[in-house]
Amino acid sequence: MKLKLSKRSGEKKSELTQIRFRKDIPAVIYQNGKPGESVTVNGSEFHAILRGLKKGYLPTTIFELDLDGKKSKAVVKDIQYHPTMYQVLHLDFLLLSDDVPVDLKVPISFEGQADCVGIKLGGFLSPVIRHVRVRCLPKDTPVDFKMDIRSLAIGQTKRIRDIEISEAVRSLIKPEEVVVVIAKR
Repeated sequence: MKLKLSKRSGEKKSELTQIRFRKDIPAVIYQNGKPGESVTVNGSEFHAILRGLKKGYLPTTIFELDLDGKKSKAVVKDIQYHPTMYQVLHLDFLLLSDDVPVDLKVPISFEGQADCVGIKLGGFLSPVIRHVRVRCLPKDTPVDFKMDIRSLAIGQTKRIRDIEISEAVRSLIKPEEVVVVIAKR
């Protein structure tokens, strides 16, 4: 995903208001050991990308940032929304280096809901955790973790240890944590 950015100078509230009035998004680019760099993201371009993503997949999406001709790769570390409208107010990007591990929230995708024994008997899927916090190198970043729930009966659970995680990716959540339960109605 490519994003074109432009530098911005001050941190005055009036400048941020003008940026948001133009439907652009103020943002900060962070890099390990360096102070943040204030930039402006093209709002319509970012919203088009956001509409194309599946819900929950933003933390693992790697963006190619173009800041005045200088290209770099980054992930969205934080996103702030307006409290009453679905409008992005601010973005925090984290620059990626090939040799520096990064902490990410990887979404969990549940497969086999239509064939799940517990759901067929009147239960319902109750996800306890929707993302797994992991640490890995940028080249090893998983898009998502798939969890097959076909065999679960009512009252049964699946845990973090039931997810197949490659050796290059380290989970930051305890293996005993419950991910999903088939609850009784």
